Amino acid sequence: MKTVKVEEAVGMVLAHDMTRIIPGKFKGVGFKKGHIVQKEDIPELMKMGKNHLYVLDLSDTHLHEDQAALRIATAVCGENLRRTEPREGKSNIISKTDGILKINTAGLLNINKMEHIVLSTLKTNFPCRKDQTVAATRIIPLTIEREKIEKLETVAEKFRPILQILPYRKMKVGAVITGSEIYNGLIRDEFDEYVGVKIKEFGSEVLKKTLVPDDPEIIGKAIRESIDAGCDVILTTGGLSVDPDDATKNGVLQSGARLIAYGAPILPGSMFLYARIGSVPILGLPACVYYHPTTIFDLMFPKVLAGEDITPDEIAELGHGGLCMGCGECRYPVCPFGK
Repeated sequence: MKTVKVEEAVGMVLAHDMTRIIPGKFKGVGFKKGHIVQKEDIPELMKMGKNHLYVLDLSDTHLHEDQAALRIATAVCGENLRRTEPREGKSNIISKTDGILKINTAGLLNINKMEHIVLSTLKTNFPCRKDQTVAATRIIPLTIEREKIEKLETVAEKFRPILQILPYRKMKVGAVITGSEIYNGLIRDEFDEYVGVKIKEFGSEVLKKTLVPDDPEIIGKAIRESIDAGCDVILTTGGLSVDPDDATKNGVLQSGARLIAYGAPILPGSMFLYARIGSVPILGLPACVYYHPTTIFDLMFPKVLAGEDITPDEIAELGHGGLCMGCGECRYPVCPFGK
């Protein structure tokens, strides 16, 4: 690599992309790597603050920033991820599908401890949409020793996959709406407006919905009938509280389900229940799903769709970040809730 004055660079080839910034209007590539400098480029380059330019002649022992970014992105990409061609030395990593981002955080830390390497990501368990950027990578200098990238590739292989997307499955949902007040028509069932709409947004469907009174035996029977009808996951709503009239928990047990967790360090959503009948998960949803825009349902349902086996320890860990800030305008998942 050598440095030349910009006035002496006419006819030379730029060794790297050059960023142009117009405050409040534009930030992007002003001159791309490989551009042959013309006489008329000199004033523009000087406006960009470039009084000297790099002319690069790489040996076999070094990699250009673009080459390095591509190799890093390739090394860390797991299933359902793609990388972009480098721009200004940076390669983005993008989700190929809707799903949950899973990160090997130990592997990520090992990579970012390496000198001159940058791998920046969203939080693990982030619910992603197709074509969403979930990570980006680059090196700090313009060039890097080839052996450093080879070492990174070895680390990435050890912790593989560093990044991956668990895609959402399209599931058939059974909804068991508990509460004698709803069953008897004293108040209106609002499941479709508050919960059903979210199910559809994830690409799943409500196959069977049953209104039941506060009777454990009837609740248990409705759960079993939903499974017999072909439902992949069961949601119970309208109950789960310390009220002595609440029979939902006992109804879940009456169905023959194995109770995995009752209660969660999440607000809103602490009166949450998680159980299973064979391979069918049961999510017992507290009443907050009917009046809070984001609750424990928004944390747990995507995990179920992604095929994750939720454990009591995993639920307990959600207490760190489990307090919703109750913002005037909910922007979940672009917030710390559940992370």
